[in-house]
Amino acid sequence: MERMLSGIKPTGRLTLGNYIGAISQFVKYQDEYELYIFIANQHAITVPIEAKELRQNTKDLVALYLASGLDPEKVTIFLQSDVSAHAKLGWVMTCMSYMGELQRMTQYKDKTAKGETGITAGLFTYPSLMAADILLYDAKYVPVGIDQKQHVELARNLAERFNNRYSDTFVIPEPLMTTVGQKIYSLQDPTKKMSKSETNPKGTIDLLDDPSAARKKIMSAVTDSLGIIQYDPEHQPGLANLLTIQSVLSQEPIDSIVNRFQGKGYGELKREIGQTVYDFLSNLQAKYKDVLDRKIVDQVLQNGAQKASSIANKKIQKVYRKVGFTITK
Repeated sequence: MERMLSGIKPTGRLTLGNYIGAISQFVKYQDEYELYIFIANQHAITVPIEAKELRQNTKDLVALYLASGLDPEKVTIFLQSDVSAHAKLGWVMTCMSYMGELQRMTQYKDKTAKGETGITAGLFTYPSLMAADILLYDAKYVPVGIDQKQHVELARNLAERFNNRYSDTFVIPEPLMTTVGQKIYSLQDPTKKMSKSETNPKGTIDLLDDPSAARKKIMSAVTDSLGIIQYDPEHQPGLANLLTIQSVLSQEPIDSIVNRFQGKGYGELKREIGQTVYDFLSNLQAKYKDVLDRKIVDQVLQNGAQKASSIANKKIQKVYRKVGFTITK
């Protein structure tokens, strides 16, 4: 089995967009790849966050992953901070990175363009740590959305740079792009990604939202004045977004949904999607509660860290030897 790696920051609550764009894909990938998933809690502190909030977010995130169908017997789930090799290789990769490369990275570029103040050095250099996260495990594939692709490209560049300077050490990773449900958009502004940081609560469905409230959000979702049910992301982005949600959660192809609703109105379509979302959240939250009741999160993370460390520690020893940190060759 080829190895795959992905990480997620425990900042804010997980949304339906996170589930459709990432978690649902992981559930499928766990049977196809040797899958490693880490909770990127070291990345979480590049912007201020309370310790209590970070702990709760981390616990919720792992519990929701398990409730969504990720099997710790198949997937290695661990905290970034529990494997010290991440920070160690992160520093080496920071020293391999050029200022210009990091200045071009989206998050830093966007914040400076907006004239934001208080940008930390951590926010500037975090892509180097992200490259280290990926390269530690010799992962061949990294599943990413469109907006994250540049991070994998940086990891590839740094791996090639290191390999050329010190001899072959790292596997060159490849971004794995998904298709349907790659990006879910705000229910109130379908030109923007559904985000944990969404300011309009009606635009986002959290995985821990009350299912009845989530159904109402679907009913009030922005569509258009055309009144024709078809999949046209360019001219009918709101409707296309709703069709994508229904398709992924019901596992029915978009074409089939469109055909069933020919000649019908948006209200009828929204009622069906609202019910699908209601049923999905009710089922997921029952499983989430069961995971917390069984108190298995700590053990899953402990087991995951042990397995991840056994790979990561070998890699960092090799890197340290090659760069000259160890005095015996």
